[in-house]
Amino acid sequence: MTLLVHTRKELDAVVAGRPGGVGVVMTLGALHDGHRELIRVARKRCELIVVTVFLNPLQFGPNEDLSRYPKTLESDFALCTAEHVDVVFAPSVEEVYPGGGQPLVRVSAGPLGDVLEGASRPGHFDGVLTVVAKLLHITRPDFAYFGQKDAQQLLLIRQMVADLDFPCEVVAVPTVREPSGLALSSRNGYLSPEDHDVALALSRALWAGADAAAAGPDAVRRAAAAVLDAQPELTPDYLVLVDPATLHDVPDDFAGEALLAVAARVGTTRLIDNVTVELGTVELAGP
Repeated sequence: MTLLVHTRKELDAVVAGRPGGVGVVMTLGALHDGHRELIRVARKRCELIVVTVFLNPLQFGPNEDLSRYPKTLESDFALCTAEHVDVVFAPSVEEVYPGGGQPLVRVSAGPLGDVLEGASRPGHFDGVLTVVAKLLHITRPDFAYFGQKDAQQLLLIRQMVADLDFPCEVVAVPTVREPSGLALSSRNGYLSPEDHDVALALSRALWAGADAAAAGPDAVRRAAAAVLDAQPELTPDYLVLVDPATLHDVPDDFAGEALLAVAARVGTTRLIDNVTVELGTVELAGP
């Protein structure tokens, strides 16, 4: 039976002293098949699964979509029940941030949080890391599961867990896509049918870039950009080919694994996506 709890005290009564691995899947709500996959991957390893449903105000800027972000706790709970989640933790803002929702002390994302998504959404990753840190303390998991679609977020959470010695393992789960190729996102619900068709250019651009990987970084960038340029209804924010560990642009003579990432606005909706590409051929050093 899946339990729905709203307070730390209620959650403690479920989690405290439970044998076996505890896994957590953190969400903003509006759950979809991408979240379902996170839960299923967690179930393979964990005896107890906690799904958090919390629309975190700290990670939304003043002109972002906090007020219109879908709030679907009833259907979220139904999905978790169908996936045999043990407990859904759906706290209030006051429960997570006692004293008015604006904590005086926050986690700083540092330089990695100031580029790409951080450049477009100042302070976003400080808000993400602050709530993730709090939820890790509250849920006390052995494993925390996050999607690869949010690659920069995943990198920063891993860095925080390592730097601040959180006693849990961060597990990455591959991006789940529609049959069309569009990466699943709660914000896909904002798209009109026409916008949805436009948004398919994001995944097509990434795949075009990946197909050019053997020819090197410049070819990857040009192939991906050509697809975006051919879709005038789409407004790109960034298209980058970066080192997945540093988020620095890879040089033109780079060979090895890189992250091809894109962000763009389709109508009023901002979407992100990424793929990992293997550039050129890496020659093994001789003896």
